[in-house]
Amino acid sequence: MADTKVHNISAAHISLKGLYEMFSENLEVQLSDEAKKSIDACREYLDNKIKEAEDPIYGINTGFGSLYNITIEGHDLSQLQENLVKSHSCGTGAEVPQELVKLMLLLKAQSLSYGHSGISRQVVERLLYFYNNELLPKVFEQGSLGASGDLAPLAHLSLPLLGEGEMYMDGELKPAAEVLKEHNLSAIELQSKEGLALLNGTQFMASYGCSALFKGLKLSYLADLIATASLEGFDGRPEPFDPLIHHARPHNGQIKTAEAVREFLEGSELIGRKKQHVQDPYSFRCIPQVHGATKDALEYVQKVFTTEINSVTDNPKIFPEADKIISGGNFHGQTLAIALDMLAIATAELANISERRTYLLVSGQRALPTYLVATPGLNSGLMIAQYTAASIVSKNKQLCTPASVDSIVSSNGQEDHVSMGANAATKAWQVVDNLETVLAIELICASQALYFRDDKTSPFIESFIETFRQEVPFIDKDRILSNDIARAKAFIADLEIDSELIF
Repeated sequence: MADTKVHNISAAHISLKGLYEMFSENLEVQLSDEAKKSIDACREYLDNKIKEAEDPIYGINTGFGSLYNITIEGHDLSQLQENLVKSHSCGTGAEVPQELVKLMLLLKAQSLSYGHSGISRQVVERLLYFYNNELLPKVFEQGSLGASGDLAPLAHLSLPLLGEGEMYMDGELKPAAEVLKEHNLSAIELQSKEGLALLNGTQFMASYGCSALFKGLKLSYLADLIATASLEGFDGRPEPFDPLIHHARPHNGQIKTAEAVREFLEGSELIGRKKQHVQDPYSFRCIPQVHGATKDALEYVQKVFTTEINSVTDNPKIFPEADKIISGGNFHGQTLAIALDMLAIATAELANISERRTYLLVSGQRALPTYLVATPGLNSGLMIAQYTAASIVSKNKQLCTPASVDSIVSSNGQEDHVSMGANAATKAWQVVDNLETVLAIELICASQALYFRDDKTSPFIESFIETFRQEVPFIDKDRILSNDIARAKAFIADLEIDSELIF
């Protein structure tokens, strides 16, 4: 354990790249002395304020939502917080994947560590204990409106603090009380404000969004590489990637994409040979413009989520130095909802253009055999793989209907505008996963097409395709292609890309 790398939560800004590396490298996380001091000072201020207060303070000695005008007596303040967690545990639907629950624990602890939430250090350290020991609460996908925070998912995340609900330990689902006992931990009795601090927040949306963004950035890089392999397989032209074109319309993502394609093509015999065709279809010719637009959108999404993971999103906020407790709306997820919808749309476009390249590769053009198999007719080759890609991109179009323009009144009209950011989050996560499948199908087709070319592609692409063929060999006759698609998708998922290339 002496060699275990540790990340100390502090007031220091954390980048998305830093979060990605911390999470992917499975670093142990603990509170810095600075964070401990901030948490303790805020809690002490709140305790003193409650003793002195003559007027009600929302969520601390009042009910919640439309029950804000009901004052709660001091002896019931702890019960109020426990009741809040239990009553808000209304999640339903599919379970949140365990890696996302783990990210929720981390982001919740991070948000509570700034000394504006009034929570005790014991609660934050327990969340980090769960994180470090992979004790992962059972959380459900459905139930959040994305305003007032992700109430239902965060309630389920918090139940095990009370010894309630269920948790995964060593991959096995167990009652939380049993897990606590095995770890010699006692259930926590929540103090005033603590239940509200745990439930208010955007960590469900943020966890889905960060995870989808990490994957989307990686797939954006791989989309350029796979598209370049397809360009070579299709015997495409190099002129559309000339820097003169892109500096004449200098969108940053467009310039970066064209540059990436040129780098991937270095040393290629195929790209330099004399072409029989004067022009390529848009799905090849406009790779920089389409992929580049996605890059620019992802850059905006990164900015939003970088701000969010460095923010305090519960309510009310406590500012000891200013001697103020302020009820506001930092839990509202509209900023995230719009960014998540943009993430879904931007990554869906990578899938759209990928499927079009797949279609062209299997269409029997440019001296390639129909459906990329040597004896079409007897063999159907990759005919239906293109159908599969087409069905997925069509599904993505349905998933890209914006959630952020929707709202519904809740809590007797007190919470009369909500973001629906949680729905935007789960949709975006699914779209990005779908993109991975569509790119896997294109990669199979690009590999097949390159097999039928006599000239060599670039050393980089040759090496990439050779590694891929160890997982998905050349298709010389019909076989069960769902197995190949699954292996191709796993190949993409398992590829380790230097974080410098994707952030």
